[in-house]
Amino acid sequence: MNLTEKQQMVYLYLRDYIEARGMPPTYDEIRRHFGFKSFQSVQKHLAQLERKGYIRIPERNRSRMITLVEHGGSTVLLRLAGVVAAGTPIESIEQMESIEVPKEMLGSGDYFALRVRGDSMVDEGIMDGDTIVVRRQSTALNGQTVVALVDGEATIKKFYRMKDRVELRPANVNMSPIVVHDGQFSIQGVVVGLLRRYR
Repeated sequence: MNLTEKQQMVYLYLRDYIEARGMPPTYDEIRRHFGFKSFQSVQKHLAQLERKGYIRIPERNRSRMITLVEHGGSTVLLRLAGVVAAGTPIESIEQMESIEVPKEMLGSGDYFALRVRGDSMVDEGIMDGDTIVVRRQSTALNGQTVVALVDGEATIKKFYRMKDRVELRPANVNMSPIVVHDGQFSIQGVVVGLLRRYR
């Protein structure tokens, strides 16, 4: 379940406070830490975190009754950087959201997440509406699935470097590759994981 940037900040504050002190903060401590003008603002953010399954509040309006919900295994909150096209390139839209991913999906380096729009990668099991986890890097090996910028617009494709060109190939037999030359594109990262929410 996605968190907005503010929800992520509140959740991380709760987590770090509980780890350091062995108990949750009071509503007043939360209010003062974030500069909220009223307790209603605190209650609103906590209610959103509870609705999204990150915390539990067994008794309403009671200080120090907040508990974190275990999600099974260690997780990391990644920035959801926007939407990437699995089809014709589209603009990568900056969003102020984050998404929780399993820690074992990540290694060293910098990572971000993107939501997929389109069906050009269906033969690789990447469907419209999926979220991909991307390791940020500017190079790739032939056959790797990359997020590339073509004329300033983001797309997800298989990367193949030929003698005089680069082919960004879809994983859909009904679609043609995008052919580019050095200077016409840049690699933003390599796809390392996939998250799917079943409805």
